[in-house]
Amino acid sequence: MVFKRRDPKSWPRTLAEFLWPRGGWARAFHYVKHRMRRLPDSPERIARGIWAGVFAAFTPFYGFHFFIAAGLAFVLRGNVIASLMGTFFGNPLTYVPIGVAALSTGHWLLGDHVDERMHRSFVGKFADAAADLKDNFIAIFTDARADWTRLAVFYDEIFFPYLVGGILPGIFFATLCYYLSVPVIRVYQTRRKGMIKNKFDALKAKAAAKADAKRKAEHPTGD
Repeated sequence: MVFKRRDPKSWPRTLAEFLWPRGGWARAFHYVKHRMRRLPDSPERIARGIWAGVFAAFTPFYGFHFFIAAGLAFVLRGNVIASLMGTFFGNPLTYVPIGVAALSTGHWLLGDHVDERMHRSFVGKFADAAADLKDNFIAIFTDARADWTRLAVFYDEIFFPYLVGGILPGIFFATLCYYLSVPVIRVYQTRRKGMIKNKFDALKAKAAAKADAKRKAEHPTGD
């Protein structure tokens, strides 16, 4: 294949680069920020896309954040590309604090008692729910009995509180990113337009000087 890697990635390397990209998260953040600033759209539309992406990162629908962000951006008339980049607000370095904030807020809004041990078994309950889905899918084609106990526990203790609790912090951080992004993007776009105009003027002046020198060479003074 033309685009096949010469050195195929092993799954440990793929996992390692997901948790810590080559060059570090700081470099990845600056790359996303740079690409976002260069989007050919108004600062407000780009910022609305960022709002959608950041808010989507606070939802428990892991694996579907891109689709949620794109849908929200479409509804809000924001930049869809910016919304996809905005989902990087949720990354392996922020998923834990986002999850804890969403779960704590969700249990508080629902009036539930928060079990401090729940945070330590957060990944375990995800794994239990995935195991239930797998086992029950296999049960469709075998004589095994379907059991939804672990999935019900996951829904009651993790998913629903996360879904409810992610709304408030999601709105807060998304709105904060919106108001921080608009002036930054506007200043960057204005400066970039000025740089492009200066380069164009310099090229125009250089072309005019070259044409004038050629005219003088073809028609010397006094001829």
